[in-house]
Amino acid sequence: MSDPRIANLAKVIVDYSVGIKPGDQVFLTATPAATPLIQELYRLIMQRGGHLTPIISLPGMNPIFYEYANDDQLSYVPPVLKQVIETFDVRIAISSETNTRELANADPAKQARHAQARRSLTQTFMDRSASGALRWNVTLFPTDALAQDADMALAEFEDFVYGACLCDQPDPIAAWQEVARKQQTLVDWLAGKQEVHLVGPDTDLTIGIAGRSFVNCCGDKNMPDGEVFTGPEETRVNGHVCFSFPAIYQGREVSGIRLWFEDGVVVKSSAAKNEAFLNQMLDTDEGARRLGEFAFGTNFGIQRFIKSILFDEKIGGTVHMALGGGYPETGSTNRSAIHWDMICDLRDGGEVTVDGELFARDGKYVLWG
Repeated sequence: MSDPRIANLAKVIVDYSVGIKPGDQVFLTATPAATPLIQELYRLIMQRGGHLTPIISLPGMNPIFYEYANDDQLSYVPPVLKQVIETFDVRIAISSETNTRELANADPAKQARHAQARRSLTQTFMDRSASGALRWNVTLFPTDALAQDADMALAEFEDFVYGACLCDQPDPIAAWQEVARKQQTLVDWLAGKQEVHLVGPDTDLTIGIAGRSFVNCCGDKNMPDGEVFTGPEETRVNGHVCFSFPAIYQGREVSGIRLWFEDGVVVKSSAAKNEAFLNQMLDTDEGARRLGEFAFGTNFGIQRFIKSILFDEKIGGTVHMALGGGYPETGSTNRSAIHWDMICDLRDGGEVTVDGELFARDGKYVLWG
């Protein structure tokens, strides 16, 4: 018997997150491990009149690519991928890895070069998303590898995932609509503010937000969701921050990250593990040393770190920041080939003030009591 929560997840994505309409061109990326969810999505997309193009990647292909790719191959952008990013209406991505560390030994210089080659595509994606021309959603299908990263048995991890996605609720779509209503109170309060000040363990950071908009993330772009984010002023980030959890990017885990900012630029960095990789990514391009995103995590149904940024950045009471490209809809003008999220836990001794007024203490938002 199939898990009804998989059907619920597919319905939420198709009818709520991306709103499939007749004639929509949809491309989907996943691995074969996500077959049950792919089939449910395909069934609903067909019923709604959409056209699905699946792009299924096999385990082990990425390590082969980075081992053998020459400079020409690293810089090559498939015309089919370019057409998809520039013309399709909807993108659905399913995280469903069977080996989350298959790129642990890939050459970071090759990874950076490959990312640089696709920088214009990344920007096109962000621009089309900001204008509404491209609707997209990223979700996760539980696999043994992802469960192991989370230190859970597969059945326990499935309960965790579908619970965080509200797919165990009688009406998941109504539940996400309620999330949207509640988070809008934070977005409305933050409108027109000038500066955020974070104080926490080994952290004292000011972030300029004048003229920037906060976005209510309530299940449209990510599933699960639960954050409000903006693009910081490019030249008004100052101080230092210690990130509480390992930051995983391109299959590489970097822990103990500390960054020092002056006028928006990372001027000093350190890490307890994989520091060389961190510095390689910071040198990808000029925008990689600036913040493209700053966000408050608001999903209090997620309270533990599982080594999946899709979930971890939503942990209620945390904040996260992304080095690199910013989302134009927030007012961000930062451009980069990378977008790397890192999480700062403020639930024990942290405080956030906005224009001198208390916004959160110990991970609890004042507006929510």
